[in-house]
Amino acid sequence: MKKFGKIDLKDKIIVVTGGAGELCGCFSEALAYCGAKVAILDLRKEAAENLASKIIKKGGTAIGIEANVLEFKSLLKAEMVLKKQFGLCNILINGAGGNHPKGTTSKEFFTLEDLNSEKGDIITFFDLDQKGIEFVFDLNFIGTLLPTQVFAKHMLNQEGATILNISSMNAFTPLTKIPAYSGAKAAVSNFTQWLAVHFSKVNIRVNAIAPGFFLTEQNRTLLTNKDGSYTDRAKRILNHTPMGRFGKPEELIGTLLWLVDEKASGFVNGVIIPVDGGFSAYSGV
Repeated sequence: MKKFGKIDLKDKIIVVTGGAGELCGCFSEALAYCGAKVAILDLRKEAAENLASKIIKKGGTAIGIEANVLEFKSLLKAEMVLKKQFGLCNILINGAGGNHPKGTTSKEFFTLEDLNSEKGDIITFFDLDQKGIEFVFDLNFIGTLLPTQVFAKHMLNQEGATILNISSMNAFTPLTKIPAYSGAKAAVSNFTQWLAVHFSKVNIRVNAIAPGFFLTEQNRTLLTNKDGSYTDRAKRILNHTPMGRFGKPEELIGTLLWLVDEKASGFVNGVIIPVDGGFSAYSGV
């Protein structure tokens, strides 16, 4: 099994929501490689179980559990499975999240001419679908709050208890066209800070990672053309990323392991760490 530095998570029980996704799947593997018992929670049961099998074949310890982060009963059921097979959660990674087209405008800037466009031709701010916006906000914010309510209750006063949320660089500066996702991730960052203070007397640290742009299956059609070339939006992103490229999932691992390891970051609490190739530091000039 591959080890990452000197991080030793042996016997730690770690829950990763959205754990079979591209980024959080990478998290799940890395945590298992460091000795943790990883519970991969995902709405897609087969994907979670397949990733768990992959980890086990490589010598790690993992289970795949079907769970809906927007349903309290579903999370309680997942917790029962976890306790039966592994025990109580020590570390929680809130990785479930995402965007939705119905919370997205067609254009970056609104013009008066947009009001006269054919219905359905473009989606302006005034056409945004309430249900779509609610879905995005719920998935990202409520989908972080509910798992925390379920799993953190048994983490109180545990040694090394840690919650790690997944925010976004959108939380620092909102991107054009995606108001729902940007607002939801800003809420995740704010909640991270609130929760860090709230749990500070019961030995639970709460931090977040804010990834920049990583080319994944979820956003590939938005950032690349059919021939593999970059879209105009992707080119603008890269022009505003000082390192001039997209991130690789494994480039999040160092920050992940640092934040979940009590020995490495025991006094780090309530911070949101950008991992974005310098995007959030660049003014464009």
